[in-house]
Amino acid sequence: MPGKLKVKIVAGRHLPVMDRASDLTDAFVEVKFGNTTFKTDVYLKSLNPQWNSEWFKFEVDDEDLQDEPLQITVLDHDTYSANDAIGKVYIDIDPLLYSEAATVISGWFPIYDTIHGIRGEINVVVKVDLFNDLNRFRQSSCGVKFFCTTSIPKCYRAVIIHGFVEELVVNEDPEYQWIDRIRTPRASNEARQRLISLMSGELQRKIGLKVLEMRGNAVVGYLQCFDLEGESGLVVRAIGTACTLDKLSSPAAFLPACNSPSKEMKESPLVHPPSHGCRSTHNSPIHTATGSRLTQNFSVSVPTLIYTGMGSGSAGKEGGPFKALLRQQTQSALEQREFPFFTLTAFPPGFLVHVGGVVSARSVKLLDRIHNPDEPETRDAWWAEIRQEIKSHAKALGCHAVVGYSESTSICEEVCILSASGTAAVLNPRFLQEGTVEGCLEQRLEENVPVGCGFCHIPYDELNMPFPAHLTYCYNCRKQKVPDVLFTTIDLPTDAAVIGKGCLIQARLCRLKKKAQAEANATAVSNLLPFMEYEVHTQLMNKLKLKGMNALFGLRIQITVGENMLMGLASATGVYLAALPPPGGIQIAGKTPNDGTYEQHVSHMQKKINDTIAKNKELYEISPPEISEEIIGSPIPEPRQRSRLLRSQSESSDEVTELDLSHGKKDAFVLEIDDTDAMEDVHSLLTDVPPPSGFYSCNTEIMPGINNWTSEIQMFTSVRVIRLSSLNLTNQALNKNFNDLCENLLKSLYFKLRSMIPCCLCHVNFTVSLPEDELIQVTVTAVAITFDKNQALQTTKTHAEKSLQRASTDNEDLLQFPLELCSDSLPSHPFPPAKAVTVEKASPMGEGNFQNRSAPPCANSTVGVVKMTPLSFIPGAKITKYLGIINMFFIRETTSLREEGGVSGFLHAFIAEVFAMVRAHVAALGGNAVVSYIMKQCVFMENPNKNQAQCLINVSGDAVVFVRESALEVIPTQQSTANCPPLCTGGEVTT
Repeated sequence: MPGKLKVKIVAGRHLPVMDRASDLTDAFVEVKFGNTTFKTDVYLKSLNPQWNSEWFKFEVDDEDLQDEPLQITVLDHDTYSANDAIGKVYIDIDPLLYSEAATVISGWFPIYDTIHGIRGEINVVVKVDLFNDLNRFRQSSCGVKFFCTTSIPKCYRAVIIHGFVEELVVNEDPEYQWIDRIRTPRASNEARQRLISLMSGELQRKIGLKVLEMRGNAVVGYLQCFDLEGESGLVVRAIGTACTLDKLSSPAAFLPACNSPSKEMKESPLVHPPSHGCRSTHNSPIHTATGSRLTQNFSVSVPTLIYTGMGSGSAGKEGGPFKALLRQQTQSALEQREFPFFTLTAFPPGFLVHVGGVVSARSVKLLDRIHNPDEPETRDAWWAEIRQEIKSHAKALGCHAVVGYSESTSICEEVCILSASGTAAVLNPRFLQEGTVEGCLEQRLEENVPVGCGFCHIPYDELNMPFPAHLTYCYNCRKQKVPDVLFTTIDLPTDAAVIGKGCLIQARLCRLKKKAQAEANATAVSNLLPFMEYEVHTQLMNKLKLKGMNALFGLRIQITVGENMLMGLASATGVYLAALPPPGGIQIAGKTPNDGTYEQHVSHMQKKINDTIAKNKELYEISPPEISEEIIGSPIPEPRQRSRLLRSQSESSDEVTELDLSHGKKDAFVLEIDDTDAMEDVHSLLTDVPPPSGFYSCNTEIMPGINNWTSEIQMFTSVRVIRLSSLNLTNQALNKNFNDLCENLLKSLYFKLRSMIPCCLCHVNFTVSLPEDELIQVTVTAVAITFDKNQALQTTKTHAEKSLQRASTDNEDLLQFPLELCSDSLPSHPFPPAKAVTVEKASPMGEGNFQNRSAPPCANSTVGVVKMTPLSFIPGAKITKYLGIINMFFIRETTSLREEGGVSGFLHAFIAEVFAMVRAHVAALGGNAVVSYIMKQCVFMENPNKNQAQCLINVSGDAVVFVRESALEVIPTQQSTANCPPLCTGGEVTT
């Protein structure tokens, strides 16, 4: 399908001064696509040039339109020397290739330079004319829509969910080529940005071709990542779920999910299924791969943490034949798929039948140089090996598919940790292949899966369980068996019966390792991984019990490798599911009964734990109804065989059963204190301070137990970096530093958002990295949503402000740094001491509360503020159109770090510029919001001795058009564009 690309350069504004003699600029523009370049005339002596050029026309194939970005370079003309670069703009043409998408890209784009940042703006108009091409051998995938959201997009319905698609492309990193030694830093950064843009377009086109082969028309849950492997090369990889989607044409046909959850939460068609248990994998044998490179695969099995549950095997006489028929139909629908994986975390009604447990696998690889970029078989083989392992674990849990699937890497020099995780599940074959399920089976399926608890029932035979587990009859339907604890990587189903509210639960862990090279380093990492996995799950289970809850959703575990340490960070949202049994308490068991002082200390700790559990139950409103043991039935296996988390197995089970915590008839959850490390673990349980009154937090899209949301939202991004002291660094000191870093980061966010009380921090996404030796970086992206606005909470606000003010002003010599980007919505706040630098980012384009209230609702491209949110929806609004994905990669470098405000000022300014460029591209497409926004990578490197720093950021999201529900009721949908304020791309950023 050949096409014609047309570009017009209209004008520029706010250009920098390039001629010191006249304090003006002689600017012109180069427009490049592929190997063709056009130039505008030179506009002499002006900082606001008006080129009004002719239409530059490029005749290209549609596959080039998908691969190549449009490159616009603004330069200053010099007569007797080389022209000076002002900056560049990269425009992705792919959104214009959809049949339903925008027909033109038109707007003001920030001119970006990798050394100086944003240097003015340029007005560009881009159009594409495509011609029909019936060539069946063509290599383009025009027409395939891409969505970053991990649920079926609003305003669409899923006809068929085909399954997993993946692809990766590799190339040499320009940063490590020989020519990089002689070219300027600007040229090196631009070469890297251009290469990544090319690889990203090629990758998206190849994914689209696979979708067309599967007869799909969309990719949902599209996740693209960059692996910077240093001298080994550059890898761009992506995964997603191929679907066939139908557009819901009329507004009346919008599903309830298209509305904000504030009014129709319970009717949402997006079912977020849960999974029970945890099964990770670890194979210890070391083998040598091609080229004598070391590889190690992990399938870390942690029996004490493997609690699963789902569609029970005790469904009665009719349950067995029904399950066999369902399994046979589903297996036939999935038998042609190599990997039956789904990157979705929310599903159409009826798609998810049962959940079997969390499955994960990790592999340690030693990187080798990429000899032939056109043949990335080595990397493909690595990921195929990991996926095969995940698939085998799902089968062991009696499941045929994996949902909520994700992949990640952590790279340090030559060592790379490949990680994959998901939730084993049983799916409804009606969505997997057209016509595979007969009506009677579909009807029986709906009858056999009770609403609110069906996903909790175990899918495997309770007499042949793959691991020890404690099963009871479901507390909801009382017909099938459920586990006592549920772990899942997906969001909470909208029809799940939940008691009380949820909360964010995190496990943090650091472990030192010796510095080594090549195989020795990989071996050291391999030896530490299984123990770290066990410790992280132990912490999760302990903290879940301490909160008085019995299920985790949205579980995400990161294992990051550095030169001399490994770090683990697990985040999840804890809830109390009514279908699962109430959790038992936590009992401390000591080993030195003859020591009176020690016994007194243990008794004191036990009292604090019991008090904490009681306070958490009151805080999160957890008050399940009492159900007699006779109704529930006796557990299988017997109580003494129940799995417990023990530091040592020396304590007999008889001693354990004598413990009485006064928490009902449930068995106690035992923590044995046999060394100082164990006592430190107990102390760490009690150091997690709950959020201030009026605040809640979760890492899922919606906080369980809260439904009365308002339309007031505030997105923010925070980056904090600390440098550790290498003197007397121990595991305990390292854990304390990491714990304090995360806790202080959350406290600072609560303080800044105190004016929004009562509010909830949703979709809290923590990312930890070790960019250099003794340097820890934590990045957080989340959105604050207010709720229950009508209640008078002045007392709550005052109490929260006092407690947070006290926590934030412990040191008198705090560094004052006026880096607020949105002064109308977030108050000024002193930054922590110099050892911890923070960037607090709240929508630099003025996404403040007051402006949103005064601005008239408008769905046109000239909307005043482009909203950004990590959620897949906008509270109080309907999404009417998806315009395509935004996938952008930026590099920023400076040789004057101290002059730019240090690390804090440098990162703050860079993130503000990234937000401004994302908003400008969305507005040029005619959109007024970005949903499912995510900062997938933020790599920071500094050389304080040379006053240098570099940062790489990769962001993505879905550009959409939304209309406020109030606008649909009061204001006519068709408004004059003249009534909407013009787009501001950075005027409200204050530094």
